[in-house]
This record gives sequence, C-alpha cells and structure tokens, in this order.
Amino acid sequence: MKIVLEKDQKLFFTSDSHFSHKNICSGISEWGQNRLNRCRPFDNVEEMNGLLVNNINSTVGENDILYHLGDWSFGGIEQIWEFRKQIKCKNIHLVLGNHDGHISRNKAVPQSPLLKMQDKIMFSSVNKLENLTISIPNSKKDKNGNQLKNKKYRFVICHFPLASWDKMGEGVMHLFGHIHSKTKNRIREGKAMDVGIDGHPEFRPYELNEVLKLLKKQPISGISIPNDHHA
Repeated sequence: MKIVLEKDQKLFFTSDSHFSHKNICSGISEWGQNRLNRCRPFDNVEEMNGLLVNNINSTVGENDILYHLGDWSFGGIEQIWEFRKQIKCKNIHLVLGNHDGHISRNKAVPQSPLLKMQDKIMFSSVNKLENLTISIPNSKKDKNGNQLKNKKYRFVICHFPLASWDKMGEGVMHLFGHIHSKTKNRIREGKAMDVGIDGHPEFRPYELNEVLKLLKKQPISGISIPNDHHA
C-alpha cells in the first residue's frame, strides 16, 4: 500500500491494545504467578480501557492515520465496535493478529476492504501483512528553486515478528507486535521494532518520526526473537 501524507497529517503505529482483556490487568488477572509480570499495572478493565482510549485520542488526530498491528480487542464481537466508536481518528488500518478471529471470520463483520458496523466505517483496510510505502511531501527547494522530491520510507508490517522480510537488505524496516516487548526490548538487532502498546513508556501509539529516529542507526540484518509473549 502507498500512502501520501497530506499537509499537517501524521502517521502512527500501535499494536496489541487488548481492549477489555481482563487477564492482562494485574488487579484482576487469573494468570498464574509466573505470568503476572507480563500484566499491565491496572486495577480493572475499565481503568485500562479508559487510558487506552484517552491516550489514542490525545495523540492521534481525527484526520491522521493509525496503523494497528493486531489483537484489537477481547470479550466478543461487541467489544470491537465498543472500542472503535470511542476513537476519533477516521483512518484506522488493521493488520490482523492472532486474537482477531471475530474480525476475520465472523459473519457480522463483512469480508471486505471497508469493514462496516453501525453504518460507519470501522477500518480503512484489513490485511494480514502490508508492504507499506510512506511518501511525505517535501516543502524544501534546491539552490535552483526546484521542489525537492518527496521523502519516502518503506516498511513491512505484520502482527508477528519476522526473522527476515522483503527488501530487508535494502534497508526496508519491519514493524510488528505480538510479543508485548517492554520498552528496553522494543528494538531488536536489525531495522525492526515492536510497536506494541506495552513497549511505549506512556502506553501510546508511536508517531512515524519516533519510529524513524529509533531505527535510524540500526544495522541492516535479520532478528532473533522469542516465539511469542509467553516466552
């Protein structure tokens, strides 16, 4: 997919919101002791849900673009719309995660590029993997007064981390979720990053320039990673 950002429009990435997932809240989780360290520091689901919605809405503007890399919500198909209707951003693209079965197969959510519910567009696109090219208009001119070319950045984005990806050797970056990395582990060996909500120090989406800054000095290489967030 190719995206040309308009003037004053920003692009954000996030993943693994797990909206309404009670077991990820430390205050009410039924997970065993060995997994409680993977929980989020909330007393209940309402507290977690409220913070997620507020952080998205205070970070991502209505006309900005948000890429969500999967595991949107828990608690049934109703929670999909419950979460979506509270987010003011009009342009949300979803990359399916392993917990998004209601979206990928449920008859109440049409299998089409534009998923609709309650007569409103829920997601601008839904895919399992994206080769994404971002084009940013360049307002600068060269010494002869000619407009400089647009800045372009390329990503392979997927819910699951990949050990290798298309055009990796050419510097294409890889964004993923799934493994719920903590902040110190969100950057792996190569130009790859876990953009999951748990890795952001403020539980917020990442803006494109944040991602570029974090990956700028990373070497071109594959990555070694745990199988999933249970590892």
